[in-house]
Amino acid sequence: MKKYSVLFICTGNICRSPTFEGVFKYLLSENKISRNFFIDSAGTRSYHIGETADLRSINYAGERGYDLSEIRSRQVCNKDFSEFDLLLALDRSHYDELISISPRKYTSKIKLILSYINYESLHDVPDPYYGKKEDFERVLDLAEECCDRLLKKLIKKVESSK
Repeated sequence: MKKYSVLFICTGNICRSPTFEGVFKYLLSENKISRNFFIDSAGTRSYHIGETADLRSINYAGERGYDLSEIRSRQVCNKDFSEFDLLLALDRSHYDELISISPRKYTSKIKLILSYINYESLHDVPDPYYGKKEDFERVLDLAEECCDRLLKKLIKKVESSK
């Protein structure tokens, strides 16, 4: 069976998207369904290619039991549009950029994560990079809530496609 693939996307792939990747992988592992999914993250910019996630993201996520230490930054590339089933932009600027660079036949795979999971009180996952601990904690809170909703939605989707 083909794995359902999800790509989380932010700007530099060092704060938000690795956090979402780590939290989602953790949930898949806890639910013993990792084998059904392929999860990755990327950035719209090349600023940090090959680097680890921001140490603050790694440390705060680690305090909650999520391991981001193996994640390395990469930039979105053309093959991502064809290879991933779902590309989740963490804010509107990422969404707009992905739509503008994607081949037209793949634009339906690109979603704004908070809209996709019907999160009503916020539209963008805020960037914690220039912030304080509370800003990174907020991203973790959002990742936990969003990834839980996303997992429920995708389990239904994957099971209905069998």
